[in-house]
Amino acid sequence: MQNKKAAYTLGELAEIVRGEVMGDPDLIIRGVSGVKESRSDTITFAENPGYLEAAEQSAAGAVIVPDEVTDSGKPLLRVGNPRLAFAKIARLFVPDVFYKPGIHPTAVVADSAKIGQNVSIHALVVVDEKAEIGDNTILAPGVYVGPDVKIGNNTVIHPNVVIEYNTIIGSNVIIHGGTVIGSDGYGFVTDEEGHHKIPQLGNVIIEDEVEIGANVTIDRGTSGPTVIGRGTKTDNLVQIAHNVQVGPENLLIAQVGIAGSTKLGRRVTLAGKTGVDGHIELGDNTTIAAGSIVTKNTPPGVFYSGNPAHDHREELREQAARRKLPELLKKIKQLEKRVEQLELGD
Repeated sequence: MQNKKAAYTLGELAEIVRGEVMGDPDLIIRGVSGVKESRSDTITFAENPGYLEAAEQSAAGAVIVPDEVTDSGKPLLRVGNPRLAFAKIARLFVPDVFYKPGIHPTAVVADSAKIGQNVSIHALVVVDEKAEIGDNTILAPGVYVGPDVKIGNNTVIHPNVVIEYNTIIGSNVIIHGGTVIGSDGYGFVTDEEGHHKIPQLGNVIIEDEVEIGANVTIDRGTSGPTVIGRGTKTDNLVQIAHNVQVGPENLLIAQVGIAGSTKLGRRVTLAGKTGVDGHIELGDNTTIAAGSIVTKNTPPGVFYSGNPAHDHREELREQAARRKLPELLKKIKQLEKRVEQLELGD
């Protein structure tokens, strides 16, 4: 785990984010803040001149600004990307509430499990047979780690997460509360006698640097693995079905549902409530707008929306046309009535 401090000088923060200080490098910073919540010992950020004016009028001790800003009444930390620098600095002040190395007396850890160094295993955690937990990893209260699960280093598993057997989780992963990893995929064969379960014999692989939101479900594969690629971030309430292959650095927003055996490329973004059909492929850098339903393969770099999802500009034109339908129908009825009157006149 990173050794955090209660306070940093502005100069130390500049070294961390590779920025340049304008003003007092010895200024003490004890936290980050928005403009409205700022104090004299916090640092805020301003991405453009409009925000800078508000930041300068705030109580903040210093402001993170773009490189092109050269003058201010407050100490500045000049960087290429103020929002990114703010995020990196904010992480320094996040409390490690679950970092308590040791095994709580109420935890149940199998004798065959392998536990790394400085692991925090909290109350009512269960670590089952032959599971492996990496160094500095945190298992918060109520976590279940199934048989033969492997978890890497510096990973944080929040309360009441369930990790089913044979799951593989990398290093520097964050999994939020209530999530279930490795539940059975939804597979059945139907005949006249009913629905017969297809055993789900695969597993789930979550690569390094992934963050999984709260109450997410990721199903194990039917035979091969379900894979979540390195650096992918999911929001809360996302469903990923069996044998889905999620590429690296995807962004999956709340209530996304991905059906089985679908493959997502690199840096795919699925906005809220997007549904993706099974057995299709989404190309690298695909973006799908909120509430869309994807039913076919997408080429790389497209922005789709609608149901079924297609080119976003086309969808906007179709929406505009649909809004005119009531008026067009009214005009058609008027024309029909006029034609009828003309025919009667003949």
